[in-house]
Amino acid sequence: MSEPPPSSRKPLVVTTSDRVDALLAQRARSAAEAVGVPYVERHHKLPLKKLLTDTADALVVFESAAVSLVDAEGTLRFSPGLAHLRVKQLDAGVTEDQLLRVAGLREGERVLDCTLGLGADAQVAARLVGPTGHVTALEKSPALYLLVHHGLAGLPRHPAASAVDVLHADAAEYLRTLPDGAFDVVLFDPMFERERKSSAAFEALRRHADHSPLTRETVAEARRVARRVVVLKGSRYSQDFKKLGITPEPARPNATVLWARLPGSGNPGNPGGTGNG
Repeated sequence: MSEPPPSSRKPLVVTTSDRVDALLAQRARSAAEAVGVPYVERHHKLPLKKLLTDTADALVVFESAAVSLVDAEGTLRFSPGLAHLRVKQLDAGVTEDQLLRVAGLREGERVLDCTLGLGADAQVAARLVGPTGHVTALEKSPALYLLVHHGLAGLPRHPAASAVDVLHADAAEYLRTLPDGAFDVVLFDPMFERERKSSAAFEALRRHADHSPLTRETVAEARRVARRVVVLKGSRYSQDFKKLGITPEPARPNATVLWARLPGSGNPGNPGGTGNG
């Protein structure tokens, strides 16, 4: 696909670094086609700044060994980041990770992460369920899907972790296609309101994430799909848990992140609603 004319400015395009070869160009083109966004051929005389000025609001840039998300406010290169440190702690036998504490993930379980984001919880979940388990992660935003799906694909597989299957999908729609108890655990970390300034990576996530609110109907679908438990993560400074009728787990007074647990469809006493049951 050739460069779109200025009159058809796009919210997102896929391109490559200026050190491009045929294989990299084909990989980037295929990635763009998979999510229905334009691919723009790149050469050294076409700087990213000009693409942002003339063609698109944001770029996903494929390099030989990296993937980046670029917009007028900066560049976010995919990195395992904090997930790498959390996995190292688990490897060392430290069992204080909040995801482990709240979700109680076990070897061999099937996990559905409905809000992939930058992929931290999906990577930790993959380590917790191990090679006999499986993690499916959903991301609705095409920019974040491309960044994290292809970023994760470029990482070496941890020998004690499961695969992470990343899908470009809307969680509410995807959940409706699944049978009861299709996964053991369903995770949500939606883009709840956050009133405080965050890291550069999180600010980039906020700019490109899907901001559709989590609804009671979607939570109810998640409880139907989850055999054991639904886990939600949100900001202390948001009213979203209250709007959903969900009471978070007790937390330290200085905690900025709150967690909540809801019983799944295989949990005795689950009434199928959206309260804490």
